[in-house]
Amino acid sequence: MTALPTIHLNGTGADSLQREYNAVRQAVTAAATALAAATCNRRDFYPQELNAWYTAQAERAEAFRLLQLVSDYAEAWELHAMDARRAREAR
Repeated sequence: MTALPTIHLNGTGADSLQREYNAVRQAVTAAATALAAATCNRRDFYPQELNAWYTAQAERAEAFRLLQLVSDYAEAWELHAMDARRAREAR
């Protein structure tokens, strides 16, 4: 569960929140794309201990998981702002 702000006249506007958190998600997508393109080759690990490659793979998977966590967080804020905009426009 993500703690979401109350969008009101004295706070940050829904338009700003939507724009800002969309930018966060775009940046996370770019980071995930760059990470996926970054080399992590098994042949670079064979001179090390037996499980080095598996450790590297697990760490890489965790990095992708954390990027997804950030994206999900930003998406919750963005959708919350979109809902607030729709409610405002419906009035």
